[in-house]
Amino acid sequence: PEVVEFLYYKQGGWLSVLFGNDERKLNGHYAVYYVLSMEKGTKCWVTVRVEVDANKPEYPSVTPRVPAAVWGEREVRDMYGLIPVGLPDERRLVLPDDWPDELYPLRKDSMDYRQRPAPTTDAETYEFINELGDKKNNVVPIGPLHVTSDEPGHFRLFVDGENIIDADYRLFYVHRGMEKLAETRMGYNEVTFLSDRVCGICGFAHSTAYTTSVENAMGIQVPERAQMIRAILLEVERLHSHLLNLGLACHFTGFDSGFMQFFRVRETSMKMAEILTGARKTYGLNLIGGIRRDLLKDDMIQTRQLAQQMRREVQELVDVLLSTPNMEQRTVGIGRLDPEIARDFSNVGPMVRASGHARDTRADHPFVGYGLLPMEVHSEQGCDVISRLKVRINEVYTALNM
Repeated sequence: PEVVEFLYYKQGGWLSVLFGNDERKLNGHYAVYYVLSMEKGTKCWVTVRVEVDANKPEYPSVTPRVPAAVWGEREVRDMYGLIPVGLPDERRLVLPDDWPDELYPLRKDSMDYRQRPAPTTDAETYEFINELGDKKNNVVPIGPLHVTSDEPGHFRLFVDGENIIDADYRLFYVHRGMEKLAETRMGYNEVTFLSDRVCGICGFAHSTAYTTSVENAMGIQVPERAQMIRAILLEVERLHSHLLNLGLACHFTGFDSGFMQFFRVRETSMKMAEILTGARKTYGLNLIGGIRRDLLKDDMIQTRQLAQQMRREVQELVDVLLSTPNMEQRTVGIGRLDPEIARDFSNVGPMVRASGHARDTRADHPFVGYGLLPMEVHSEQGCDVISRLKVRINEVYTALNM
């Protein structure tokens, strides 16, 4: 814990990922890895590896010193049965309530993955915690399934009249066991298609992460043109993701005409994807060592024309959006994420950039073709909803420029 804390707070590190691994067939031990992005001074990656005794699967928790580790350590406990001693939150994170207690899915020898184990209970045993309030607070449950939710999620709001005193949540209702599926049923190239389907919006980002990891591990040199095409497709994906969120922000603030207009413009990014990949989603193009098809000259010309058209249309919508009084009333000063909290929990994306931290992996650790492109990192100081919208708007323009 002391090493991770020193790297995190004293050396400008951010916790990018925390994961476990069953290495008993390699060295007789389990291992837990803390991967930090070092962003002060010379930018690099630092990995802290903790070896865990197979006969006594315990290790000291980092969470009391670095709060960003809490989800990762809970997940490692669920999936590998490795106990982070001192972890404040002992609840399950990923596994459902009816999962057997001593069955850890990501151990190499734990179970027959062709069938699901019999449920152990019919009751929900997860405890929702009200840290800031007391027993007098009323509880407002939302989910797991709710008409306004895009994905299943169970939220408990602890309220005093109209004031929300505290909130707790439970996610992972659609956890599909994709890691074990890849490990037990698929070859390296098949996993590329599976990683595309981790997310319905950002599939190409996941397949790029997978293929890049394999390429780095194997020392495979990817042609520069293929790297640039990956960067282009990642930015097309960023366009339709940001425009989706801008449209939803309009919807949630009662500005449904803005919602419809942003989705109309978003359709242009889907056309770009179809021109460049043959499908409205950027699925199936990544391949270990490169990509499956080149971008033709006519396709690039057509895509640039669509980008110019989209820039004009987005500018018109943004001018309307930012001048709408209702939008200002419902987003300024709302949903604050203080810079200190963002720092403690290693937030990423528009969330952290809207809280005053100008960090972006594309600039800090350039991958695929980003090292060859001009990269501007946009950040805001407001820490609220409108600041996050402004970050997304600026990143739409940056993506179009690329």
